[in-house]
Amino acid sequence: MGAICHEDLSLSPRRTNFASCQDLRFSKHVHDNVHGNIYLDPLALKFIDTEQFQRKVDCSFLFAYLFNVMLLIALNYFSHYRLRDLKQLGMTHMVYPGAMHSRFEHSLGVYCLAGESVQQFKKYQGLELGIDAFDIQTVKLAGLLHDVGHGPFSHLFEREFLPCVHSGSKWSHEQMSLKMVDYIVDEHHIDVDSGMIKKVKEMIVASSEFALPKGTREKRFLYDIVANGRNGIDVDKFDYIVRDCRACGVGCNFEFQRLMETMRVLDDEICYRAKDYLSVHKLFYTRADLYRTVYTHPKVKAIELMIVDALLKANSFLEISSAVEDPCDYWKLDDTIIKSIEIAPDQELKESKDLILRIRRRNLYQFCNEYAVPKDKLEHFKDVTAQDIVCSQKNGGVILKEEDVAVSNVRIDLTRGRSNPLERYLKYDTFLLILDSSFAFILINFFKDYESEEKFTIPDDRISHLLPTCYQDMIVRVYSKKPELVGAISEAFENFQLKTYGLKAQVHSTPEKKKRRV
Repeated sequence: MGAICHEDLSLSPRRTNFASCQDLRFSKHVHDNVHGNIYLDPLALKFIDTEQFQRKVDCSFLFAYLFNVMLLIALNYFSHYRLRDLKQLGMTHMVYPGAMHSRFEHSLGVYCLAGESVQQFKKYQGLELGIDAFDIQTVKLAGLLHDVGHGPFSHLFEREFLPCVHSGSKWSHEQMSLKMVDYIVDEHHIDVDSGMIKKVKEMIVASSEFALPKGTREKRFLYDIVANGRNGIDVDKFDYIVRDCRACGVGCNFEFQRLMETMRVLDDEICYRAKDYLSVHKLFYTRADLYRTVYTHPKVKAIELMIVDALLKANSFLEISSAVEDPCDYWKLDDTIIKSIEIAPDQELKESKDLILRIRRRNLYQFCNEYAVPKDKLEHFKDVTAQDIVCSQKNGGVILKEEDVAVSNVRIDLTRGRSNPLERYLKYDTFLLILDSSFAFILINFFKDYESEEKFTIPDDRISHLLPTCYQDMIVRVYSKKPELVGAISEAFENFQLKTYGLKAQVHSTPEKKKRRV
């Protein structure tokens, strides 16, 4: 990334503004523990050096109405940085202590890899693809800004907290990123081409439901670099998979460098060498393994359930959810809201503070048991609720209430739900049609060698018969919010399984020691 552009910049007036952005002499560099030196060009720095990207905000301003004068004086010493104060993995550091890295580091990493990717295409196919300095700068900015609208505690905020506050909420951090980009440009009067910002925003949402139809995009392959809606292989995953594995101390046998060094554009689509087929599989399986062992670790989910409850109990007083409507308020919201609640003197926050204190003292919601939904039941599976468990309790003993039970429905897949990520899908307006694998349609195209201009797909059975036939796990976990109710909830959970599936789908019964814990 960052190599000097050798094209004739004088051919287009708009390109003259980007010459310095491609010259390392005009760049600053930071040393990243994953990618080494990352060179930050002048335009990128205009976005990075803002309080909205860094998210520098005075806590006393955000919660001024909550605290007395002495507390406000203390808080004036705690200015903080939002992307720096948004942990990439939310509360995972409570189980994996090394998982302290932030969205800030990840954003710089994606910026770096996005730049390297488009420079790779320019180096070998620049004339053929018509890649210019404008394209390079646009892709790099999209990588830098793709998470600028992310909420606190990883995906917990938008997937678990907001839906509880606003039933049926369609809010997404990708959409908020678009609003944040416009807000930063306007607030800081950043001199940037409006056409570039338009494309940056389109690239940010390219893998979401808000993506533009493919026919409306020029140089569509550029939109697949940061957020690949075509097959899920993008530099966002390249960075977070390697970064998360390193931070958590788990193994990673996926090497994104191999794919980046050999990828090629054919018919406006990024394709990979046929010999790298298994490297593509490793990408998706490493991601799935991270979900199972790290992101959805039972203790991590217990803490997340408690954080959601703490935020819900504080929301009526702090109006946390109202911040998502306006970027002017939203950028001041980050993970430090927990500390702000914790030290607030207000009685209205007592229940939230008690939950946070329980987390600090490791008095967590107790994991009772779990089961994997049988494969033949996945298609029509509906999320299990606390009500389902309570209604499965037999007469006698303690009477359970819904507020005593917490349920986590964990979906783990290879990025395409129940389907092979390498199977092609066709989109018809509001529904998704998955073609039968016997048609051998594949989302990811490959090429034989660099002398060949033909792209082709590779069915699984041409590679290995050891590859799976199912590509999704659905795990139902049940927790007790009170230690003394573990036995009763575990029994009700078993009854639910018998009633629903005719058998106990869990691997083993809840240990008696856990049932007796008080």
